[in-house]
Amino acid sequence: MLWGLAIPMQRDDSRVHLTVATGSAVRSRADRSIHRGPLLPGEVVERLGFRLTTPPRTWRDLAATLTPPALLAVTDQLLAHWCAPAELEAELRLRRSGRGSARARAVLPVADPRSDSPMESVLRWLMHAAGVPTPELQYLIRTAEGEFRADFAWPELKVLVEFDGAVHRERGVFVRDLRRQNALVAAGWTILRFSGADVLGRPEEVVAQIMRGLGR
Repeated sequence: MLWGLAIPMQRDDSRVHLTVATGSAVRSRADRSIHRGPLLPGEVVERLGFRLTTPPRTWRDLAATLTPPALLAVTDQLLAHWCAPAELEAELRLRRSGRGSARARAVLPVADPRSDSPMESVLRWLMHAAGVPTPELQYLIRTAEGEFRADFAWPELKVLVEFDGAVHRERGVFVRDLRRQNALVAAGWTILRFSGADVLGRPEEVVAQIMRGLGR
């Protein structure tokens, strides 16, 4: 995508989703799903030699097809790099109804530009939807061994949750993570670490483990 947005894995749907202007003659086929909506002049910009919809309009179109966890990941990235919450709120006011409107309204208040990766956003939505108390994001912890930043933390309970992506399996990173974990445990923190296989493959157990860690 020209806006550089990484979209986490969706449910099994191999079709390409296209949003076209109202009145377009393009039709859906087995390999593509067509969505229609009015396109205003101010919603089109040029980037890298291509004409494309603005970040807020792109977000509103994606809300029609993405699941809430994936939409939260997109929203976090947009807020971090391309637009402010007020711009997305304005887009919602412009299109109050229609496919994806309720999803967009539910996701926007949860969005946070501090999210460090799309899968962290997915995990955060799982926690939010399950009623897990809101964590601190990218929380800085100081120990005798140095400073460490946690993906999610509940400082008053000294509990933190980490999402470990593929980079954490690299030898140098793995060794660093072990030393970091030992320092945090020695400082009295409870650490829960999850992979993409956990978050996508057994989300209920992930949430249950977090709840147990928080004493819920």
